[in-house]
This record gives sequence, structure tokens and C-alpha cells, in this order.
Amino acid sequence: MLTIAIRNAIIIDGTGAPPRPGEVGISGDRIVSVGRIEGSAEREIDARGQVVAPGFIDIHTHYDPQLCWDRNATPTPEHGVTSLVMGNCSISLAPVRGGDRTRAIHLFGSVEDMEGRLLEATVPFSWETVPDYLAYLRAGLGPNVASLIGHSMIRLYVMGADSQARAGTDAEVAEMAEVLREALAAGARGLSFTFNHFDERGHPLPCHYADHGEKAALLRVVAAAGGVVEVAPNFFKRDMGLPTVDEWGALALETGATVSLSPILVMPNMPGAWRTILDRVVHWRDLGAKIFAQTQVRPLDMTIQLTHGSAILSKAPTWRDSFEAPLEERKVRYADPATRAALIAEGDRLKNAMSTLTVKRTRSEAAQPYEGRVLAEIAQAEGKSFVEAMLDIALLDDLETEFGLSGYLHDEAQSVAELLDHPAMQVGSGDAGAHITQFSGAGDTCYLIEKFVRERGDLTLERAVQRLTSDLASQWGLTDRGMLAPGKFADVVVFDPETIARGEEVWVEDVPGGQGRYVRKPTGVSKVIVNGQVLVEDGVYAPVQPGRLL
Repeated sequence: MLTIAIRNAIIIDGTGAPPRPGEVGISGDRIVSVGRIEGSAEREIDARGQVVAPGFIDIHTHYDPQLCWDRNATPTPEHGVTSLVMGNCSISLAPVRGGDRTRAIHLFGSVEDMEGRLLEATVPFSWETVPDYLAYLRAGLGPNVASLIGHSMIRLYVMGADSQARAGTDAEVAEMAEVLREALAAGARGLSFTFNHFDERGHPLPCHYADHGEKAALLRVVAAAGGVVEVAPNFFKRDMGLPTVDEWGALALETGATVSLSPILVMPNMPGAWRTILDRVVHWRDLGAKIFAQTQVRPLDMTIQLTHGSAILSKAPTWRDSFEAPLEERKVRYADPATRAALIAEGDRLKNAMSTLTVKRTRSEAAQPYEGRVLAEIAQAEGKSFVEAMLDIALLDDLETEFGLSGYLHDEAQSVAELLDHPAMQVGSGDAGAHITQFSGAGDTCYLIEKFVRERGDLTLERAVQRLTSDLASQWGLTDRGMLAPGKFADVVVFDPETIARGEEVWVEDVPGGQGRYVRKPTGVSKVIVNGQVLVEDGVYAPVQPGRLL
């Protein structure tokens, strides 16, 4: 007898084939039939009017810390995601020596805008090596998880403080290669780099100091294991785009490694840059390099609260130091004339980038009159600088004011649609699990269908599903997933194509230690099945942990 039979479905199998009516049969953790089912099942699911598709894949998350306190990586599975990739952007939770745990927390916190006290309270660091860390993960997972290993963490593990000072010696590079080889043999999926982030002191991360020989040596190890290399380049500088693609295109060609650059975004201050960079990626692919680039689905919207941090403001040293301070000390700093002068000088340099910043929500009567207004207009009306107005409103509101930045980047839908549909591009870069006090990175899978299929018609439904499933599965070496076909693992999502949507961004206080985060609760997703077990049904999680380390 089958474990699960899904009947009366609209089948979209992930290959790009047109939708067709039919049934899907599951036995244990595998799909055994697609089309017509003979006999009954232990669980019968009537999917009348709904699409049955392979579970979606999210290749760019930072759920590494959250999995220490939430094995379901919520809310991502609710959005139809059955497999996720973490350890991106050169930062992972292993390897790490006992004496370097605080350093690891600072690195992770600065790159992914996560408070050190949260990481200290939730990450047990009951491991040192990658194999021990992966064993910790295998102890129980809701969705499937693929873990990349951060190059910065390998450098710190091998070189200590020198990892942020110089290139590695031949002996050190050989040791790094062995650490990576051991990690891949234990089940890690690949390696990650970033050249778009700095540490809590404003210094380049360890990976910035690697020379060509070090990068090539490590990429050869990944290629030999059939893994993937994720790279976060600095595409935000005009002169960095093409040289960066050329460097990694040449490395991919030289070593045989698969490289995924993340992200290419549509930036209003650099019109057409995305197409120039994409064309260069295509150039290297034409030469034989296995290189892709990622793009995200949504515009880059974010919320800034001075009780937390800001990915934009934290790049300036006085702001970064202020965000690291305890809350009461932070209030003193924001009111202190000398500190205010430095904050204003640093922040006003960013006023053009933050020109659309609005007072999104206030908590006090004193600040309420500002709600809904554009901050730049408030500043002009009151004869203040942009940052001075922000500080004054926040202090009136006990720093609880939510400032909203809408359409900061990647807000030109036609260009985004071209990126999403291009064969050299991968749908990713969502950042779920990171920047949790500024936005919810979960929801891009639903938004792709909501915005670019149903609302705009840029992609057919079957093409959108293909982009989220079999395309990514084949490119990331997850070849036993990503399609509805007999013999594949039973990762399945059931959704209503007329109502699927990512949902509004809401603040929830479910983080250990009384802290909060932004999440999205989708509509139109009725069931999410991982390895043959229903993990989410109508937004409710079952008490199971069917996920596996990929």
C-alpha cells in the first residue's frame, strides 16, 4: 500500500512540461508513480483545483544559527521550500576552535546583521570540526539542508589572527585544502566566499586576503567532490563587476568547479550594469566555465529600527559601534552632542541611497504625528539634517520607531523578469535567516509565482516551477530531487495557483531571549511534504523531522 496518494491534482513535474491532470503516489520517502495510481494509500490527499509540484529549493539562506533553536527553519518551509542551502557568504558555524568562538560570532553577526547576544545564547558550539557540526545537524531537521563551509572560517581555523592579515603559505593552503576535503567527505555541499562584507571593526573578512593560488587550490578540492562554490562579489562598485566575473570565470574554467555568483541586482544608480555583468557571465560559460549568477525575486525593501541594526548604516564605524552597545547606552550615545555629530556626518553621506525612507510605524504619542511621512521631508520642514531627524524621532519613541525603506534596489520588474528567466541565472540571493530585524528573506518562492506569473505573466507557471526546482537541483548536484518522477525523493508542494502569495511582513517575538524578527506567512500553500512526510499542512507544522543533510 502507498504511504500517500495525491489525487485530482494539476501536475507540474518541474521539467518545464505543461500542467496535466493526474495523481502522485508516494511510498516511504520516494515517489513511485506520477499520472495514475492503482490502489489505495494510508493517507489520501484530495488536491482538487491545486497544483502538485516538486518541493521548492532555496539556494541562498543563512539559517545556520536558527537551526540551533528552530529545526524547521521557519517560516521558509511554509513557502513550499523543502530543501535549503546555508553557509553562504564565506560564513558558517564550523570549523571553529574553542578560542575562536567569540571571533566566529563577531564575523557571523557583522556579515548577517545578527546580534552577538543572540548567537551567544543559541549557538552551543558543541563541535569544532565540520564533521562534528554536520553530525549535530543530522540529529534532526524539518526541511532538507545543504551546508556550505565558509572560506573565512577555514582561514580563521588554520591561520588564526593572521587570516585577516596576509595570504596563506603553501603549508597553510595545504592544511586548508585538507580541512575542506574532510568537510566535503563528511557531507558539506561546497565552499563560500564574500567580497562584499566587513567585520565588526570595518576590516575585510579573512577571505579577502586569499591569493589566486589559494583560491584555485580550494576550488580544485570542491570540483573533485562535485560540490558548488558560492561567491558574493562586490557588484555594488562600478569598477568591480567585470573584473570579478573574469576572475571567477577563469577560476571556474581552470579548476572545473561550479561557481555561483550572488547576486546580480538591478541598481538604479548603475543603469544597465546588470546586463553587462550577465553578458560577461555568458561569455565565460561559452568558453566552457561552469559559472552561474544568482538574482533575488523581490525588490530590496527593509525596515530600520535603532533598537537593532542596519545593513546600510552599520558600514559606518560610529554607527556600527553604537549598534553594538547595550540599549540604554545606545540612547545616551544618540543624545550625546559629540557622538551625534559623528553619526550625522556618517549617515548623511547615505541620504541619497535612503531618500525614500519613511516613518513606517511609531509606538509613542509623541512620535505618532510623524507616522507615514517621508523622513527627508520632515528634516527639511524642521531645518535638520536627515540623520538628525531620524535620531530625534527615534528618541521620542524609545528607539522603537520603524523606518521603512521601499524599493531600495531591484525594483524594475521588467529587468528582474529577464534575469529570473535567463538560463545563466539562478533564482536565489533571498538571505532568509539573516538580517532578521530588517526584513524577512523567506517568501521569494511564492512571490515569483504571485508577481511574475499571475500578476505580470512574464513566466508560465511551469517555467517558474522549473526555475525553483529541477534547474537548481541539477546545477547544485541534487539530482535525486527537483522533479516529480518515479524514484525521486518525495519532496512535494501542494498549492493553489490562484491564491499563492508570500503574505505581509509581520514582526514576531519568537526568538530566544525575548528577541524578535520579521517573517512572512504565505497564502495558498496547503501542504509541504519532505521525504514522504507531511511537514507543513495549512501553515501548521507536524511533529516530525523528515529532513536530511544533502
